[in-house]
Amino acid sequence: MKEFQNKNQWALILGGSSGLGLATAIKLAKHGLNICIVYRNPRIQEAEIQTAFDTIKQENIQFKAFNTDAFKSEKRDAVIEILKTELGTQGSIKTLVHSVAKGNLKPMISKEAQVLKHDDFALTINAMGISLYDWTTAIFEAKLFADDARIISFTSEGNTKAWKNYAAVSAAKVTLEAITRNIALEFAPYGIKANCIQAGVTDTSSLRMIPGSDNIIKHSLIRNPNKRLTLPEDVANAVYLLSKDEASWITGTIIPVDGGEHLS
Repeated sequence: MKEFQNKNQWALILGGSSGLGLATAIKLAKHGLNICIVYRNPRIQEAEIQTAFDTIKQENIQFKAFNTDAFKSEKRDAVIEILKTELGTQGSIKTLVHSVAKGNLKPMISKEAQVLKHDDFALTINAMGISLYDWTTAIFEAKLFADDARIISFTSEGNTKAWKNYAAVSAAKVTLEAITRNIALEFAPYGIKANCIQAGVTDTSSLRMIPGSDNIIKHSLIRNPNKRLTLPEDVANAVYLLSKDEASWITGTIIPVDGGEHLS
């Protein structure tokens, strides 16, 4: 069933060229949402990314993609202006998905490697946390949100647990969660709901960048009651459920989507 078909509603996905963001784009397109992806990848990866995007286009929906810097205000404004024209007076953004992975994975103390500095924290918190607010307000001011809109972002268990080299990203995820709660509170009169999905350990390129990721994977397979890692498709399914009309009373929450990994 394509419940979003012919409604001229869109999903705007920040970081949708791989991993959780791409899986979400594929899932939402299957149910009739038009898709706009904002991503940042080098040209060498472009052919592979376009192949993935072609899969989405086969769902017979409208599709836009921007390979641009989502964290620069002028680039964000340019995307919003193009979307305003594309959506016209009838179109709207039903779901904003924040799937951004840009940050520093440096240790606090090391004799061999570079250590975290103030600027590393600032860059990571801005990209993986505050940018959710920047995009939310830009879309809101452009009057592009649907009457019953959903804002969904991805956090991790590193929001409450200390992992080596993860301090800056952890601080960003906590910021993301705090901003989500306040969006849920302050934008409620405008029909906007905001939630975070706490995904279980998922074997993505972002995970592989974390030092010791092999150990994280091994440990997760032992403690997960379902004895497997979370798949990007598991998370995409949850985004779809949260985008449905029936989920309109869920807001301001952190929802584990991890097969019970958080239980032990």
